[in-house]
Amino acid sequence: MGRVSVLLVIVVILIVIYIFKPLYTVDETEQAVVLEWGVNPVKVVKEAGLHFKWPWPFQSILKFDERLLEYDAHPREIITKDKKTLILDNYARWRINDPIKLLQTVKNENGAQTRIDDIVYSELRVETASHDQIDIIAEQRESIMQKVTERCNAKAKEYGIEIADVRIKSAELPKENEQSVFQRMIAERERQAKKYRSEGQSEATRIRAEADKESRIIVSEAYKESQIIKGLGDAEAIGIYGEAYRKDPNFYSFIRTLETYQKSLTEKTTGVFSTDSEIFRLFERKDLTE
Repeated sequence: MGRVSVLLVIVVILIVIYIFKPLYTVDETEQAVVLEWGVNPVKVVKEAGLHFKWPWPFQSILKFDERLLEYDAHPREIITKDKKTLILDNYARWRINDPIKLLQTVKNENGAQTRIDDIVYSELRVETASHDQIDIIAEQRESIMQKVTERCNAKAKEYGIEIADVRIKSAELPKENEQSVFQRMIAERERQAKKYRSEGQSEATRIRAEADKESRIIVSEAYKESQIIKGLGDAEAIGIYGEAYRKDPNFYSFIRTLETYQKSLTEKTTGVFSTDSEIFRLFERKDLTE
């Protein structure tokens, strides 16, 4: 009978635990809000593990995700400073910092997503309206998104939300504007290409002119130097000839005559000489013909 009583007590305890649920667990990825009478939040539990609460309906538990969440917006049109239309596809990463404040303002994660959508789109429109299209597409996108993230996070704090990052996935032109923009881009690139080619040709002409000028100077200097060397050589040769003539006039005359004949006569030269000419007398000399 004692055993039956013990079992009965255990069963009653289990039934009470099942019905009133005084124990609950919190996962590492969760945070729990303890509610009194289902409406009044009293505390937030972020420590993972098993926890105690007063039995239902006095206290109940509402859980929220503690991880970094992602909000992905639908592509929408914005107008840039230079009056161009862009279709932006953006997303944001966010987390719940204060679940009680979130519960009191936007109720749940779906409400938070809706409010984030409003905040991000509003700040994107404000910031992109102060920048030209090219800045948003390429040149200043990083700084633009940093400013948008800071302002969005400041606004989201009142809902217990932290916005960690806002990014643009893509920035596209409306279909009806793509072709005209592409044509303008092509025309601009062709204009720049012509400008660069013209500048290149001008520079090439200048370089060639400088090279021709330097070449003429070098040739002129070389010719001048060669004439000086030649003049010095001729002067030295004249001196040598003069010295030779002074020592032996007959021998000098003989050598000069031979040099003249050597320059004027070849194997195919036919000459007619007078018998009293100097060259004929040279041929008659036995010491020269032997």
